[in-house]
Amino acid sequence: MKRSKLAGVFLFIGCLLVYLMFVKRHHNFSESEAFRLPPHHPSTLDQIGDALSASDAGPNFRYGIMFDAGSTGTRLHVFKFQMENGEIRSLAHELFKAIKPGLSAYADDPEKCTSGITELLDIAKSSVPQSLWTVTPLVLKATAGLRLLPGEKANHLLDKVRALFLQSPFQSKDDSVSIMDGTDEGISAWITVNFLTGGLHGADSPTVGMLDLGGGSTQITFSPQDEKTIQTSPIDDIRSFQMFNNTHTVYTHSYLGLGLMSARLAVLGGVDGSPLGGNTELVSPCLASEYSGSWEHADVVYTVKGQKAGEPVYEACLTKVEKVLYRKVTKPSEVADVDFYAFSYYYDRAVDLGVIEEKKGGTIKVSDYTDAAKTVCSGESVPQQSPFLCLDLVYISVLLQELGFPPHKHFKLARTIDQVETSWALGATFHYIESLKRH
Repeated sequence: MKRSKLAGVFLFIGCLLVYLMFVKRHHNFSESEAFRLPPHHPSTLDQIGDALSASDAGPNFRYGIMFDAGSTGTRLHVFKFQMENGEIRSLAHELFKAIKPGLSAYADDPEKCTSGITELLDIAKSSVPQSLWTVTPLVLKATAGLRLLPGEKANHLLDKVRALFLQSPFQSKDDSVSIMDGTDEGISAWITVNFLTGGLHGADSPTVGMLDLGGGSTQITFSPQDEKTIQTSPIDDIRSFQMFNNTHTVYTHSYLGLGLMSARLAVLGGVDGSPLGGNTELVSPCLASEYSGSWEHADVVYTVKGQKAGEPVYEACLTKVEKVLYRKVTKPSEVADVDFYAFSYYYDRAVDLGVIEEKKGGTIKVSDYTDAAKTVCSGESVPQQSPFLCLDLVYISVLLQELGFPPHKHFKLARTIDQVETSWALGATFHYIESLKRH
């Protein structure tokens, strides 16, 4: 009897131990399962990555960042490209931001350019998905403002920008910061406008010419249709290049020092750089005889005055402008027969005249600039805020005629096409991305 009772006690204890072990094991299993995601269940980071891949950061999109360091300001372009089979198919979006003054204003103190460049870099970072920062090319191309600086001063500025770029999270190399050749500027602008108007979409698509009038330089670029143009033009003015699987041949020429601000200084009687003998007073027949004011150019403040009444202002100014342009511009053949878009100061002065609306653009004839110059210079219409309008209009009208355009020639004026800035920046970004693929 005692043995059976004792056996019962051991059996009870054994069952209890088995039960307790089962409960403990089940509890531990449940506890570990509470912190483990089910098999094949994506984590939050995976979900974010998938969402980005389905939108901006996916393999179907690519970004490019271009800084346009011009003579009057620095402009940021962030381009988002739709890709197909590794090739750019279309431009999905562009972000544009501009700051003043231009880099050349900091020639004597490069450190001061840091804040503006940093501001634009921060905007670029907020515009590109973080997952794509390291594969997004970051480029700065400086134009006429830095071309006109002494080499050492320009290099110090570029070195400062280069250091800021290398510290950024974007894809940047030593050659990502450079001074752009004027000819490349013209070609890049031609690529931009013809991409946006459809001229590059096929080998047989008609293209348009491009006229750009900046502050320090001016460019003309078009695709010759007559073999004679190619044969008779200087060899440096004819360029061929590959773009979107097609070969394009263009006539292109850049005139350094004939941009509107540099030309204005020359017409007024000044010279680029520090004034000789420290003299900053300029007297010109292109200004109203009673006018006296100040004008800043290339970090120098000039006192400018109108010449005493004598010869009619238009005729006197025309003589000055013709002397400045004498034998400095060539007339490429067939330009009169090519459709041209005109940008920058061609556009701005047409807005000043009320010929086009600032946001919409429009068209203008060479003779419109000439007729307006005669009216403004006569004093019949001289906006108080634009004392240089007479000079600028005379210069533009003479420049266009020197380039070979007849008075009846129409130009299309556009600041944007399909809401994209019509600058060289887009074309230069295309070219840079193509060069990365080749290397």
